[in-house]
Amino acid sequence: MSTFNFHGEISGPSNFGDGGKIEIHQHGSSPADALRLATELVRQLRTENQPTLADQAEVVRGELVRAEQEQRPADRGRVRQALETISLGLATGSGGLALAQELGRAFGL
Repeated sequence: MSTFNFHGEISGPSNFGDGGKIEIHQHGSSPADALRLATELVRQLRTENQPTLADQAEVVRGELVRAEQEQRPADRGRVRQALETISLGLATGSGGLALAQELGRAFGL
């Protein structure tokens, strides 16, 4: 038996069993929400005087802006790599770390 943990609101059809299909839709992770979080992350890292990490946050924000302009999904690999760099460079309890983690959740990373 498997256990699946879903965090946040979910909706969508569920058809469990042989040949069943499970579709999960997580609410609150729109591109606009992700861009807002990325912009706040840049601001927070600059406030915390973390210029190198703020540059990585700009990579995330820039990817989100380009993806929106080009009407394509954001490059999850690029976003993941930048968020991992940010997370490794921040102390536990940091406002920037909390934002980076929330942004990662918005991308399902």
